[in-house]
Formats: sequence, C-alpha cells, structure tokens
Amino acid sequence: MDEEDDKKFKKCRKKRLFGADRRKRLLRLKCCVQNYDWGVIGCNSQVARLFLLNSGRCNVDPGECYAEFWIGTHKSGPSYVVYGRDNNAAAAFGSKPLSLKDCISLDPVALLGDKVARKWGGDLPFLFKVLSIEKALSIQAHPDKDLARSLNEAQPSIYKDDNHKPEMALALTRFEALCGFISSKELKAVLSSVPEIVELVQCADAEKFSHDSEQDGKEKVKQLFESIFSQIMSSNKGLVREAVCKLKRRLSLEKKKRQLSAKEQLILRLESQYPADVGILAAFFLNYVELKPGEALYVGPNEPHAYISGECIECMATSDNVVRAGLTSKKRDVQALLSMLNYKQGFPEILRGVSLNEYTRKYAPPFDEFEVDRCILPQAASVSFPSVPGPSLFLVMSGKGTIITSYSEETTFQEGEVLFVPAYMEVSITATAIELHMYRAGINNRFFRDL
Repeated sequence: MDEEDDKKFKKCRKKRLFGADRRKRLLRLKCCVQNYDWGVIGCNSQVARLFLLNSGRCNVDPGECYAEFWIGTHKSGPSYVVYGRDNNAAAAFGSKPLSLKDCISLDPVALLGDKVARKWGGDLPFLFKVLSIEKALSIQAHPDKDLARSLNEAQPSIYKDDNHKPEMALALTRFEALCGFISSKELKAVLSSVPEIVELVQCADAEKFSHDSEQDGKEKVKQLFESIFSQIMSSNKGLVREAVCKLKRRLSLEKKKRQLSAKEQLILRLESQYPADVGILAAFFLNYVELKPGEALYVGPNEPHAYISGECIECMATSDNVVRAGLTSKKRDVQALLSMLNYKQGFPEILRGVSLNEYTRKYAPPFDEFEVDRCILPQAASVSFPSVPGPSLFLVMSGKGTIITSYSEETTFQEGEVLFVPAYMEVSITATAIELHMYRAGINNRFFRDL
C-alpha cells in the first residue's frame, strides 16, 4: 500500500468509526487472555469464562491455566475493535483487525479528550485486567519511571516498556496478598520467634534491631531493616534450602500442638508451592492482607508485594514491567529489587470505595492514570455515568443490560462484553432480565482537577 492509498484507507476507517454525522460511538472490544502457570485451571477460572464469552469461542482448554484477561492497548496483549456481534473486525476494516491503539491513533483528541491526548499521546494510559490466581505470584516490585526507562534500555527483552506500573487490585472473591513491609515491632517478634531467619542474619544486626531500634532514629531503623532483609534475599541457595527445611519441620510439629498463626499457615502453603524458595522466608517481612469482595489494595512504585490467591479486578498504568526476587521460576533480579525498594513500613491502606449512588462505588488510588467504579444494578434499575474529559472502559462481569449514550446511540450488552466509551460521552445503563454486575475503568479525576 503506497502513501496515498494509506491515507485513503485511514480516512475510510475514520469515517466508519464516527459515521457520516461525526457522532462519537461506543466501541466493542475483543480482548486478550494470558496463560500463566499461577492461574486457575480451565472453566473454574473467571478469566477463562470471560475470555470464552468475549471471544465467542465454544470451549476452554480444561488443562490450561487461565490467569489474566487484558483490556487495553499494551503491545503484549492488545484489544481489538469489534463491529457487529460476529467478532469480525476484519469484515469492517479490510485486511486485518483494527487494534484499539490504532483506532485511537485515528483521532486521539476525539476519543481520549484533549487533556489526556496532550499528556499521554495516542495511547490509553491505563491497563484494565481480571486476575484468577490459584498459586502465589512472585515477590516483586514495579519500577518508577526513571528505573523503568533504564531497565528497558538495558534489557528490552525482559522489561518491555519504559513506563512505571502503579496498580490496584479490587477483590471479586476473598483475596490474599503480601504487601509492604511489616512494622519494626512485628519484625522484633519475627526475630524472636523464627530462629531459621536469625541463623541467616548477622548476629549484630539481629541483636541491635531487637534491643536498640526504639532508641535509634527512623533512618537508622530503616537502614537496619534494609540490611536484614537484604541478607535474607542474598543468602546462599544451600543455606536457604536448609533454613526452609528446618522451618517446615518445626511448623509441622507445632501444628500438632497449637493453632498456627495466619502467617505461619501461609508459610506452609507457600513452601508446598515453591519448595526451598527464599520467598518463603521473605514473606515473614511483608504484611499479610486479606480482602473481602469489594475491598481494594493499591501498590505504588518500588513497593514489594505478591498476590497469593483469589480473583480480582486489576487496573494499572500501561506497563508490564516486573522485577522479581522470589516465589517464581522466572528470571530473578534480586539486586535490582533490593536497590529499588522504598522500605516503607506499616500496613497498607485498604480502599472500600466512595459511594456515588445507591448502586456504584468509586475506587480512586493516588495515581493520575486510573480509577475504577464498581456497579451492581438490580433488575430493571438504571444508573447514569456522567460525561468525563477522558475515556472509559466498561466490563460486564454478569447479567444483561441496555446502554444509551448522549449521542442517542442505544445498544444491548451482556456478560463478557467490553465497551470503550470515548471522552465527553454520558451513558445511561439499565439492567434487564437479571442483576447486572460491571466495572468501569477511567482516568483518575484528580488528573483533571490538578490541571
């Protein structure tokens, strides 16, 4: 295709996107699935169910792990525009399906809004996901923008983009995670009750933290905490294997005499999934978090965390950068992780959402790129999502409904469907037949307030 033909083709696509009257339209999306070994197997996975409904396939592989359902423009799992219910974008646009990113590039200002397009160019600044977790994910952290840029330049095959990755997990089921470092008081308890860890740490550091940390300044305490954690993570594999073996044996015996703590029970579960892994010991240093459905946890750059089990809605800046150091068979970069961590101590904030109306709650973490709304509509109930200066993605988890836009477009949608709503478009949604359960991801409102 020469340059002139390419211009004509893009013009044709643009006309199809907006129509002859230039009205904005809803876009249906066909989305991507990721099969990682920590995912839930086969039809037991919420991700598998959504992918089946969204893709129009007849069945899922009963032996495959379905881990993540991706909605967005990231190159590792792009979404595609669908016209009609035959899931055939190629029929609408010719030789190949049109990705959401390519679609946005036809008119970024119209679809994203001028402020968003000016800040992030022709790309969606957030990535929207559903996760189904059977086996613990790695102990990891996501780099800030400067480090992401450096890692991408040095190892582009591993760190595939140069963006940071703040994220939020909103529980669909009971959800377990490790997130952030425990308090100094809790670490003292660990050093006094877990001899297997003390054996791997310099005696002077362990004793100093146990006896003198209250008299030390915060910076000295932080340095001491960092030293102890770094020694554990950098320990010889043989010593780690021996320590984990001793720990497992001791907890297995104590289990017969007393009720193990929630953290101790978790340790034994992690050992069964990742035998002899240093991440089992690292878990003692991290906060154990249990979320109920409707509760959310957010993770900033350079914060250690690991999702353990359950299903969740996840939203993040558009990136797939992960620095791993434990509970994984993938590449580890222990020194990079140790150097990037902020070593902030204390239990993470749990978001329970702010009520927008009787059916909708908003979850807004302290990041510009995204926020998430959770909406549960009883049969025949209606709710409006007002016009906002940025784009939105709607995911229908269950139920059926009708949607009417401020441009007089009316259409039906059902579970498994994903809709892209352009900037400055108000939508009104009504549940039909049964209860409608859906989620909306969009630009954080604080971004528009701060301009």
